[in-house]
Amino acid sequence: MHYENHIAMKMLAAQKMLLLLCVGVSLAHDSITQLKSIEERLTATEETLKELKRENEAKKVAFSAGLLASGLQQTGPFDTRTTLIYKKIFINTENAYDSNTGIFTAPVKGVYFFRFYAHAHSTKQMAVSLYKNDQIQCSVFTEKPETNTNGSNGVVLSLEKGDRVSTLLWENSWVYDDDNSYTSFSGFLLFPL
Repeated sequence: MHYENHIAMKMLAAQKMLLLLCVGVSLAHDSITQLKSIEERLTATEETLKELKRENEAKKVAFSAGLLASGLQQTGPFDTRTTLIYKKIFINTENAYDSNTGIFTAPVKGVYFFRFYAHAHSTKQMAVSLYKNDQIQCSVFTEKPETNTNGSNGVVLSLEKGDRVSTLLWENSWVYDDDNSYTSFSGFLLFPL
């Protein structure tokens, strides 16, 4: 009997060890699962913070420019519609407006506001349109006014990243500008999408 008790106690001890081992493995598995879950949540949080940073930076998109950097000049007429290239940069955050091409390129998807002004001298036709990519969005026009005149228009547009916005002078039309920046083009991001 003594021998049987000894074996029973060893078996009980082995069962306890096996039970502790199973519990330990289970706890270790739970800990690994919890660590993976925490790591996934940290990764998701980091991605959210990166996205918020991008959105915050995107909210700083704005430009405003006058047609001439200095001096005075009539621009036009041309045989075809021609992109106006504004050289006097007042502000150009994110460098989204290119003063070499006259084209604003949306750095982020969002809703933007654009406004342009055009000045014409008497007896000169003035016609300018704002384009999104290759589509007219709005225009100003005057046909040989008796006195100098100004035209202005503005529009709110939904743009995808990479969409282009510019103003084009119509064929057989003129605009005038000088140091007072009568002819200008401006735009800014209202909010990202």
